[in-house]
Amino acid sequence: KKLTLLREMLAGCGAGTCQVIVTTPMEMLKIQLQDAGRIEAQKKLMAAQAQLSSSPAAAPAAAEPAVERRPTATQITRELLRSKGIAGLYKGLGATLLRDVPFSIVYFPLFANLNKLGQKDPSVKAPFYVSFLSGCVAGSTAAVAVNPCDVIKTRLQSLQRGVNEDTYSGILDCTKKIWQREGPTAFFKGAYCRALVIAPLFGIAQVVYFVGIAEFLLDLLPKRRA
Repeated sequence: KKLTLLREMLAGCGAGTCQVIVTTPMEMLKIQLQDAGRIEAQKKLMAAQAQLSSSPAAAPAAAEPAVERRPTATQITRELLRSKGIAGLYKGLGATLLRDVPFSIVYFPLFANLNKLGQKDPSVKAPFYVSFLSGCVAGSTAAVAVNPCDVIKTRLQSLQRGVNEDTYSGILDCTKKIWQREGPTAFFKGAYCRALVIAPLFGIAQVVYFVGIAEFLLDLLPKRRA
């Protein structure tokens, strides 16, 4: 029985909500690891500028800045659990829901309807290249559509702040400050890169699913006797 567009969107909404519960801690850790390199580079630059601005006589005597090791995912996890508990790993959950639920609402119905265009008969699967292209188009379209939410999510989940960087109290505060200080184009920073990453990701995922690789592998497992 064919689902209506509304039911397809509701199914995508449910899938996106379930996925966020699992992936939010991973997203949180990923952002902290990415920020660690940026903050470290900024500290080194500031130390070098301070050394150059000092007198030439004092420069040779200046001590070398201590080299800080970048934190690992395990260290960040332990620190968050120690200081904020499980809630620390789910910082930015609202913004993540705001990004991933609309993504799934756009992606799944769009993919399903594009993939149907390649089916000669409803009972026959579309060719693998149709599934691949449908996944690429649907994934990149959904990624660009929710990119503003991704920008807000990333800002909220950044625990470390560089010099003169804003702090945010929530989704609305973050949206307001970005709009006022960086302009509306800031909400689409990285949209091109996200589309390039997500397009092949979902294209390959849909090909693997529709070709039936998972079912083939499951059939290789020994079956239990009744």
